[in-house]
Amino acid sequence: MSLYLYAILLSENLDLLKDIDLKGMNAQSVQFQAITPFAIAYSEAQQTRYLASRANLITHETVLESLMHAIDPHRAVPLPLQFGLVVDEWEEVQNDLLTPYEDQLKNLINNLIGKREVSVKLFWNQNEELNLAVAENQGLQQRREALMGKVLSMDEAIAIGQELESAIEDRKQIIINAFLNTLQPLSNAYVEGELLTESMIYNGSFLIDWDKEPEFATSVENLDQQFENRLRIRYNDFTAPYNFVNVDRD
Repeated sequence: MSLYLYAILLSENLDLLKDIDLKGMNAQSVQFQAITPFAIAYSEAQQTRYLASRANLITHETVLESLMHAIDPHRAVPLPLQFGLVVDEWEEVQNDLLTPYEDQLKNLINNLIGKREVSVKLFWNQNEELNLAVAENQGLQQRREALMGKVLSMDEAIAIGQELESAIEDRKQIIINAFLNTLQPLSNAYVEGELLTESMIYNGSFLIDWDKEPEFATSVENLDQQFENRLRIRYNDFTAPYNFVNVDRD
């Protein structure tokens, strides 16, 4: 029997989950295997490999979020495991993960108790922002207008292109700095992620004290108003702390 793994907990916290009833991959019941001092949330795997489809990703995340909801965050926390982790036997888990990284895993759990990960993604309309940048810079506006309708030399095209690129980059950095200067002081740790689309200008995850989320959310709303609702802000106030559970394998 293969096993699909979701999260690591401390075995002493299993009593907090005794009444939970969850379905995981392939609608299999989520169970808990104690391997002292840890416990693993798992279900019986019906496949040897799971594709990262939307349905599978949602199922994995739903199990993690359900575990987080079920446990008092000031007492315990589940460490999320990567999507699609399938093993053949518990000995493999113990020898490859739990025993060699026991101290790191305990430290991660202790550091995450009473905290939560939130994420902020910023999107904008680059053309609109470029027009605003030109409108607010009289010199740039005049140079742009002077070149309209003119056949540009290579040097002229490069020069105006670089100036416009610099203007839009400066504008982007002002926005990013405003968010970081406001939100970083409210967090315990911060990780910047990849930009996933052309219109995304910022992607950050913050580890914050659990009870400070309302203050954090209000700060995000205030920043939205500061930039006159020009940005599209995707704020996730509850997610498994993937960005803050890395194990050093060196």
